[in-house]
Amino acid sequence: MPARPSPAIIDERVVHDGWSRFRIVRVRAADGTVLQREVEDHGPAVAVLPYDPQRRVAMLVTQMRPPIMVATGETALTEVPAGLLEEGEDPADCARREAMEEAGLRLGALEPLGALWPMPGLSTERMHLFLAAYTPADRLAEGGGVADEHEDIVVEEHPLGSLVAAMDAGTLTDMKTVVLLLHLRHRRPDLFA
Repeated sequence: MPARPSPAIIDERVVHDGWSRFRIVRVRAADGTVLQREVEDHGPAVAVLPYDPQRRVAMLVTQMRPPIMVATGETALTEVPAGLLEEGEDPADCARREAMEEAGLRLGALEPLGALWPMPGLSTERMHLFLAAYTPADRLAEGGGVADEHEDIVVEEHPLGSLVAAMDAGTLTDMKTVVLLLHLRHRRPDLFA
């Protein structure tokens, strides 16, 4: 029996090129069927869960997210500091930059958890995930985001137990935050006892 050909991109065209790029891609499936798909492309990203192991809290940010407004009418989302990698930037350096910009927090050692595909059916985004311990002395600034990006971020510490309760109740709804919290609970169950 002859081997089936691998799926392949036949052609693609950019239909929007702004903060994000949108493409229409035609793909030949392994069975020969030609499919058309929309692809959102804004590049790789990072997310970091800063936590204080002594006080058993994590620092999260709340900010406006227009796609969530479109989907649910909710005006803001509570989540871990996160952002897009700049051209050639190291993911750990990006995580540190985002923690400082969004939360005013200086991060030292990062614990990498891998790079995951949050929306592989739609987006090229691959998100590098990190855990990072901090102390109150690491809070060097107010945070709040970059002014010309109009992020208007609110920074808050949350008890780890409250975050797990919100996750279990389904009210902590940001996937990257839930994944990072689950990793922390798995690696450091003592923080949740």
